[in-house]
Amino acid sequence: MPTTLHFNGINAETGGYAFPPASAEEVARIAAASVTSFDKGKPAWIAELKRRKREINIPNYAPIDDVDPKDLAQTGWGVIFGTNPPDPAIKEALKPLLDLRRSQASKIRETRYKELIGGSNGDSKPDFLDRNGAGGGGAVDPDQIPYYLLIVGSPESIPFPFQYQLDVQYGVGRIHFDSLDDYARYAQSVVEAESGRVKRAKRAAFFGVANQDDVATTLSASELVAPLAKLMQADQPLWKVDTVAPSDAKKARLLQLLGGSDTPALLFTASHGMMFSNGNPMQASNMGALLCGDWPGPSVKGPVSPNYYVSGSDVPTDAGLLGLIAFHFACFGAATPQFDDYTTEDETQPKVLAPRPFMANLPMRLLGHPKGGALATVGHVDRAWGYSFKSANGDSQLRVFKSALKRLMEGHRVGYALENFNNRYAELSSDLSDKVRSMKYGTPVDPADLSDMWTFNNDARNYVVIGDPAVRLPLAEDSTQERKSMIETITVSTTTAVPAAPAPTVPAGKMDYGIFSGDSGAKSTLQDLATTLTKKLSEAINAVATVQVKTYSAASLNDNDPFAGASLRAVSEIRLDGDARICVPEKDGQIDDALWKLHADMVEKALANRVEMFKLAASAASSLIGVLKQL
Repeated sequence: MPTTLHFNGINAETGGYAFPPASAEEVARIAAASVTSFDKGKPAWIAELKRRKREINIPNYAPIDDVDPKDLAQTGWGVIFGTNPPDPAIKEALKPLLDLRRSQASKIRETRYKELIGGSNGDSKPDFLDRNGAGGGGAVDPDQIPYYLLIVGSPESIPFPFQYQLDVQYGVGRIHFDSLDDYARYAQSVVEAESGRVKRAKRAAFFGVANQDDVATTLSASELVAPLAKLMQADQPLWKVDTVAPSDAKKARLLQLLGGSDTPALLFTASHGMMFSNGNPMQASNMGALLCGDWPGPSVKGPVSPNYYVSGSDVPTDAGLLGLIAFHFACFGAATPQFDDYTTEDETQPKVLAPRPFMANLPMRLLGHPKGGALATVGHVDRAWGYSFKSANGDSQLRVFKSALKRLMEGHRVGYALENFNNRYAELSSDLSDKVRSMKYGTPVDPADLSDMWTFNNDARNYVVIGDPAVRLPLAEDSTQERKSMIETITVSTTTAVPAAPAPTVPAGKMDYGIFSGDSGAKSTLQDLATTLTKKLSEAINAVATVQVKTYSAASLNDNDPFAGASLRAVSEIRLDGDARICVPEKDGQIDDALWKLHADMVEKALANRVEMFKLAASAASSLIGVLKQL
């Protein structure tokens, strides 16, 4: 194994690696500092991981004792909201899914369907379990807390560490959409799949990018994707397994697999994930986008064109995603935390990655698609480590990947399919804690062994399910039974609706002069007026279709003209079609972080104001249409 470790992430602004390659010795020092701090601050958590390690080494041990993980009536199903009470609008949008899971989980006992509150305001996993009568750890009792748990909330309201901790014992997934429409669409997509109205042929696709002169993706394509595809074809002879050659792993090909003409039931990808710096206006929409083989590689410096990667905005409105489950090996492929998990020993404060933690846009677009979404994606929070599937002595570490895919292909639910990632995390965390403790007492440790163990541990911990953890592939017996329908467009009002214009009434004893009683001339006049107003409205929207924010600075302010003598320091220009131009301020040859943060906040506010303006315009247009319909 080479002594330099590479990471699967590219900085979109520079074209260089999001994180510089590191030696085994450097990673070992980070690991020692990180685990020492973790062990000191979370003794109960370390103890639970050690207990989990002991339990999984007991013969015939199962994560949920004497329970069929495919049967929700035995496992139970629950939803965790981050607010008390839960947002009633979100609950209403999710009602088809909640009703379905209630009917499935409560067949034996009503207690096996639960709606819970947890994870917010520093709520820890032990506190959450104790409050709900399930303290003590060990095998899951579905009459206390169900095995499958869907978190509904942002990573701000329910932090990722809570999800990681809960996932060691339970099958956990998360959704957090920007609109009620997306919640409703996802709920209906799951219902369609569970009802049998969607069937996918037994076909899996493996998409591995190997960019030119790039060690990280060359490794993942040759040591992860290719052997994994070969293993799954041998293990599942009834499945058709397609492997996309690295030379063909381009953006257009990936879009064919993500709702296009060649969408499989199960998709596995390995690539770089795009990284944008804190404050970049494109961070929220494109962080974690999948960089494809179109990119010429790290030797070509400069900003990375959006033509090289797949983000949420690239998935077309007519994509056919119903029934798909996708697994993405890429930095930030699932989400971005606010703070870097990997702080070096000489840093007193963790690096800030983003103003707040947030979900990646691509998986949320896939799940909340207007024509029916994917059932789930599996992805990585924070960076994905290029050597997480390769040990120091060269032995392959594909076991957990194979286990997850095998279970999915055999009809298991996605939360249970990832159990061996949790087992691996428990084993590695407890072993890592012991090794670091030995180091404190002078026991020599091979840096390569320690860096291996630490990278494997963090990689296993940070895989999460985006979507309902109880979904499973809706598989057809053969290709003739395949049904890939689309759902009807579902729309839920996300703002207070403007009341429809009431039908005009005529007070008693008054004359209406024939204006609203069938006079065709009056109707024509009003229709002409509506047409003119609509045209003006369209022109107004086009006129503001570009958001431009300029930030100035000055040594002093002039009362009569504050901008007199001011210097233009930053400009952002963003068009509604997705094109953007950004001029970044520098100070002594370096980016002026303080000024850029202020500028980025103003861009965010300008975009939010523009969205509200469009909503009002849409409401006005709706009211005009309502009037015309009544004539």
